[in-house]
Amino acid sequence: MSKKKKVRVAFRKNRQKRTRGNDFTRHYQDGGSTAPEAPTGERIRAKGDLSRHRTIMTEVSEESGAATEAGSSPEALASNRAIDLTACLAGRVVRIHGLISIVVTDDGVEYPCHVRRLLKTLAIDARNVVAVGDRVWFRPGGAGGDEGLIEKVEPRAGTITRGYRRREHILVANVDQVLIVSAFEEPGIKLPLVDRYLIAAERGGVRPVIILNKADLVDAAEYQWIIGLYTQLGYEVLLTSAEDGRGLERLRSLFATGTTAISGQSGVGKSSLLNALQPGLNLRVREVSDWTFKGKHTTTNADLIRLDAGGYVVDTPGLRQFELWGVNPREVGGYFVEFRPYVPLCKFPDCSHTHEGSCAVKDAVHWGQIHFGRYETYLKLYFQQPLEGD
Repeated sequence: MSKKKKVRVAFRKNRQKRTRGNDFTRHYQDGGSTAPEAPTGERIRAKGDLSRHRTIMTEVSEESGAATEAGSSPEALASNRAIDLTACLAGRVVRIHGLISIVVTDDGVEYPCHVRRLLKTLAIDARNVVAVGDRVWFRPGGAGGDEGLIEKVEPRAGTITRGYRRREHILVANVDQVLIVSAFEEPGIKLPLVDRYLIAAERGGVRPVIILNKADLVDAAEYQWIIGLYTQLGYEVLLTSAEDGRGLERLRSLFATGTTAISGQSGVGKSSLLNALQPGLNLRVREVSDWTFKGKHTTTNADLIRLDAGGYVVDTPGLRQFELWGVNPREVGGYFVEFRPYVPLCKFPDCSHTHEGSCAVKDAVHWGQIHFGRYETYLKLYFQQPLEGD
């Protein structure tokens, strides 16, 4: 059972106070009138920062109603916002173009929609209110072809997020697994970037699969140590090539069920792999820049695509930076699975594995039981230093 409840939520402080006029002296010297009289009354309703709260109606369960009202995040309250479902349709966001979100219903009909202003002005940390993959409730547009209005975003399950300009950027929502694509050549493998993706996947509750693409350009035997490194840690590693078809059958089976996000640097061949799996997609591809040896951002928008063989895939834009979001430096070690057997053996219970003596993790690095490159990535994340590829 659920009931409606009024809850106060914080809004973004996007309305600034008026700038104070600073030309009173010049106005007086030019023969202007005297200063205006001071207001004789007071405003009952506060202006500025104090007014950036509103009351909204939410749906809460009978058992946890009091607990929900106290301390819930704006995101959670927005997802529980009470709306008239009889006037709305359920759908999933498949594409976002600027201010327009393309929503597809269960019967396959597309609706261009705007996001309700109430949702956009909530004081949330996310850079984007709606992400590709979100399940939403929206009011369809009128008969004249007007855009619909997204009224509510359902709670998200599997998400991949990054930090972007001190805000949370949700790359994709409600996915079951993410394919972390890197290329042997053009632009080359950047293991610190792969490590950050693995952490983001674990935080978001998404199963990661490491894809090493463009295997036709190199001798794979020279990179066996990379495959062995991540395989021993429990991650699936797959070698692929859109040119000779290597690994495409396994890739097709991974896409067959659920929703899969495919992400990685610009130029690693994400769109080429999807075109090889389903030629009718005709996704745009471009060569790597001869000047920077980096991708050229051919894919600029995330798209949720339904594959003929079954399943859904989200083709995300290529990234040149992937900053972790919401990861406390003291918690970074918990995301390195190879640290876990050694942490209980450290002398100090709050060991940071950086400078302390009698540190079992540092000893394991010394004896080669933990790969030094992975430990180096940990140190840079712990001290919040830029990693290779930023």
